Amino acid sequence: MSELLFEVFCEEIPAGMQAKAAKDLEAALVKALGEAGLKAESTTALVGARRLSVVMTGLPAKADDVREERKGPRVGAPEKALQGFLRGAGLDSTDSCEQREDKKGAFWVAIIDKPGRQTTEVVAEAIPAILQNFHWPKSMKIGEGEKQQRWVRPIQRLLCVFDGEVVPFKVFGLDTSNITEGHRVHGRGPFTVTGFADYKAQLEGEGHVILDAEDRKRMIMDGATKACRDAGLELVEDQGLLNEVCGLVEWPVPVLGEMDPDFLDLPPEVITLTMKTHQKYFAVRDPKTNTLSAHFVTVANQTAPDGGKAIAAGNSRVLSARLADARHFWDNDRKTPLSDMAGELSKVTFHEKLGTVADKVDRVAALARELAPVVGADADLAEKAARLAKADLVSEMVYEFPELQGAMGRYYAMEQGEDAAVADAIKAHYKPQGPSDAVPVEPVSAAVALADKLDTLVGFWAIDEKPTGSKDPFALRRAALGVIRILLEGEYRPSLTSAGFMALFGFSGWSNTTFTTIWSHGDVVSRTDPNDVGYSTAVKSWQDLASDMVVGFTADPIRERLGRDVPDPELPRNIVASVLAFFADRLKVHLRDEGIRHDVIDAVFALGDDDLVRVTARSRALQGFLDTEDGTALLAGYKRASNILNKTEDMPEGAHDAGAAVEAAETALMGALAEAGPKAQAALEAEDFTAAMAALAMLCAPIDAFFESVTVNSDDALLRRNRLLLLSDIRAAIHAVADFGRIEG
Repeated sequence: MSELLFEVFCEEIPAGMQAKAAKDLEAALVKALGEAGLKAESTTALVGARRLSVVMTGLPAKADDVREERKGPRVGAPEKALQGFLRGAGLDSTDSCEQREDKKGAFWVAIIDKPGRQTTEVVAEAIPAILQNFHWPKSMKIGEGEKQQRWVRPIQRLLCVFDGEVVPFKVFGLDTSNITEGHRVHGRGPFTVTGFADYKAQLEGEGHVILDAEDRKRMIMDGATKACRDAGLELVEDQGLLNEVCGLVEWPVPVLGEMDPDFLDLPPEVITLTMKTHQKYFAVRDPKTNTLSAHFVTVANQTAPDGGKAIAAGNSRVLSARLADARHFWDNDRKTPLSDMAGELSKVTFHEKLGTVADKVDRVAALARELAPVVGADADLAEKAARLAKADLVSEMVYEFPELQGAMGRYYAMEQGEDAAVADAIKAHYKPQGPSDAVPVEPVSAAVALADKLDTLVGFWAIDEKPTGSKDPFALRRAALGVIRILLEGEYRPSLTSAGFMALFGFSGWSNTTFTTIWSHGDVVSRTDPNDVGYSTAVKSWQDLASDMVVGFTADPIRERLGRDVPDPELPRNIVASVLAFFADRLKVHLRDEGIRHDVIDAVFALGDDDLVRVTARSRALQGFLDTEDGTALLAGYKRASNILNKTEDMPEGAHDAGAAVEAAETALMGALAEAGPKAQAALEAEDFTAAMAALAMLCAPIDAFFESVTVNSDDALLRRNRLLLLSDIRAAIHAVADFGRIEG
C-alpha cells in the first residue's frame, strides 16, 4: 500500500474559507478515487494561511480488475437492436458475449472485462478536474489562456507525490513537483519532499510552518494564556476569534501589548469588538476586578528578535487610533436622546413590503403591551422599551459596529436615566440569537422579545416569504425557536393563536386598537379603538375579528404590500394557522434532543392546544408512556379499535349501555372505562399528564381481553351497536390525551 500527498500552495487564503475548502478538497479526492475503485485506509486534510494539503494512506498501486455483465436483446432479435447493444457495451461482435436462458427463452449477455487503472493515472486525471471546478465563495481570475486560474488567491506551486515519486500533470499552466515552500521569514526553503512524514518534518522544522490547525490553536492559547498569567492577568477566550487567527498565521507567536488606559471608560463591548473586528486581538481581563485590563494579546506570525516589543508597540498605536474613532462615535451618540434616534427610523426600510423600521416599532410596541400581562411585565414599561428598542440602529456606533445593536441602546438608555427594565429590554429583545444564547428572563425583556419575533414571523408569512429548504434569509426559523425557548423557559402561557392574530392585526390598519384578552382561554377579546368613536366596544371571538380585519386590509397599504387586490376573508385565519404549524415543526426540532418523537408532538398538537408549555409537558408525558409496555399495549389496542370503527359504514351515535353487556370481558372493559375515564379527565384538568397516562394504562389488559373473546360485529344488531359505541367511547377517552392515530407503530 502506498501514500498520496497533494498540496496547493498559494497566496493567503481568507481564514473564514479555509476549513470548508479543506473538507471539500478531501471529499472530492475521496469521491474521484473511489469511483475508480481506489479506497484509502485513511485520509487527512490540512489547511493553513497559504496551503491546502491532503494525505491519503493505504492506497493500492492500481485498482482491481472489474468484470461487468450487461444483459442484451433476445437471441434472434433484429440485427439493428443487436448492433446497438454491442456498441453500448463497447464490443465489436458477439464473440465476447454469452447466451443465457430464462422463462422467455435465450438472450445475449455481454461480458466486459475492465482492467484496473494505475493510481497515478487516476490521480493525474482527477485532480485537474477537481481544481478547475472547485467552488469558493469568492474567487479571483488570474492570468490568461491555458495559464488562467479561477481560484481564491493566485496558486504558486502544486505538489503531488505518490509512493515517493512525482505524479506528473499540469493545471492552470503549472506543472506538479515534489517541492514546497515554508515560512516567508523563518524558512522559505524551497523543500524537496518524498512523502508526508518528510513534508511535515521539514515544514514544521526548518520551514517554521505548523500544518495542523488544531496544533496552531493550542500554540495560540497556550502562549496567550502564559503571557497573561506572567503579567497577573487573564485571557478573555473567544473561540470564533481563535478560529480566525489560526487561519492567519503559520508560526503563531502570541504577544502581550498595552493600550492607553484612558480608553477603559468606553463600554467594554466597544473595546473588545474594536480589538476583535479591526485588529484580531484578544481582550484581557484583570482577575482582581473582573473587568477589562488595558492590555491585549496579538498573535504575530514570526518570532521577533526583541521578544515582540516592537510588534506590541506598533499594534498599540493602531489600536489607539481605532479606539479614538470609537470614542468619537460614543460621544456624538450620547448627545442625541434615544427618542430622537427613534424618530429617524422612518427613514430605514425594514422590508419593502412590510414598511419601515418605524412601522415595525409601532406594531411591536402595541403587541408588547398586550403580551405584558402574560409574562408579568408592566405594560407601560414594555411599550416604552419596544419604542426605544430599535433606536440605536441609527447611531454612529451601531453603523460602525452592527454587532452592537441593542447593547449600545442599553448604554444610551442608562445614560439618559431610563428605567433599568427598559434599558435591559433594549439589549435583550434580540435574544436568543442561537441555541447556546440565553433567553431574556426579565418580564419586560421577554415581552418585547416575544413581540418582536412574533411580528417578524407573522409579517413575513403575510407576504408569503417563508423559509424554503435550507434557505432562510430572514432567520425565521431562529425567530420561531426563540419564541419557543422564551415561552418554555419562562413558563409563559399565552395562546399562540391569540398572539398570532394580535401580531397580524398590526398590519391591518388597527395599530391604535387595544385588545383585552382572556389569555387563559385565548379565544375571547374586547376591542376598543380610540380613533374610531363609532366603534362600540364589543366582545368577539378571534375568528370574528379576523373577518373584520379584512376591512383593514382593504383600506391600508398592506393590501398592496400583500399583492392582493381583493382581500380574502380566510386570509387572516390561514396565515395564523400556517404560522402555528411552523411553530409545531420548530418544537419538534427543539425537543428532538430529549428523545421526543415528531409523531408524538403531532399527536398532541392535533388536539388544537396552542399553549406550548402544556403541549410540551403533555408530549414529554406521552413519550414516557409510549416507551413502556403499557404504552405499547394501549397504542396497539387503540389502533385495532380505530381500524374497526373506520371500516364501519353505519356507525351508530350515542354512548354505550353498560347494562347491555353479555360477555365477561365486555363487562370488564366497560367497568375499566368507567373508572379510568374520569380519572384521566381529572388528571388532564389538573395538567398532571403522567397521572392521566397512568389512568389510561388501566384499560390495557381489559382491551386485550375484550378483543380475544368478544366479537364486535356480532350478528345480533343490538350487541354490535353497543360494542361499536364502547370502542368509540374508548377512542374518545384516549383522544382526550392525544390523537393516537398520528402515532407511528
